[in-house]
Amino acid sequence: MPQLEVDGAALTYDDEGPRDGDGVPLVFVHGWTADRRRWDHQIAHFAGKRRVIRLDLRGHGESGGAGVPTIEELARDVLALLDHLEVERCVLIGHSMGGMISQTIALSQPERVERLVLVGSISRMAFSRGRGLLMAASTLVPFKLFVAANIQRAFAPGYPREQIREHIRASAATPREVVMTLYGAMRAFDVLDRVGEIRTPTLLVHGYHDIQLPVKQMLRMATAYPDAVIRIIDAGHELPLEKPAELTAALDRFVSPAPVA
Repeated sequence: MPQLEVDGAALTYDDEGPRDGDGVPLVFVHGWTADRRRWDHQIAHFAGKRRVIRLDLRGHGESGGAGVPTIEELARDVLALLDHLEVERCVLIGHSMGGMISQTIALSQPERVERLVLVGSISRMAFSRGRGLLMAASTLVPFKLFVAANIQRAFAPGYPREQIREHIRASAATPREVVMTLYGAMRAFDVLDRVGEIRTPTLLVHGYHDIQLPVKQMLRMATAYPDAVIRIIDAGHELPLEKPAELTAALDRFVSPAPVA
């Protein structure tokens, strides 16, 4: 279980697969209150043929560290890991908050991103006045109730309740300070007016039933991307858990080198 110390946080990561495999490394970045195991299906699929890297963000999973107030600071953690592993260029794949981190990297260091994949992510948190007030009020309820309400609504109707309860328990194990600080960082995140600067080929994968970050918000973002492919899957916000095989297939089609004629 390798770790890298970055600004007071011991970041746990996995670096697997052949160094001389097909294409540049795939770098997977998980979302809020999750951990690197969200990508188990994708790692199992790709690690046999190319280098794959994933990490637990600070304060999540097996990584230490406190929460930070901006997505840019999380992006610096990921870049520090890439520097440490001597990865000059990669495919960035981010889910939810991980997609926000990935967009930040694509904007700040575009030369390092060969392709970009945003899974259930957006460029700006936008809400009606009523929902914005409801979200603000939700931070005042007991912590475990706050986490349970957010994780419960992340899954499409019909997802097994016992599995949802397991994910709620795992998310609630993330330190309260980390959860709440990064909740604020996500709400403040806004690069919608800049995503047109991202010229790398981009895949936007979204759940049709996502009410955390609704499809219409993703589509608004998509119109700003000059070179984007859109894939809608019959799932909620937690695509890596709800439809792992479909997500992996979509990624494989997008990141695998085209056969030589």
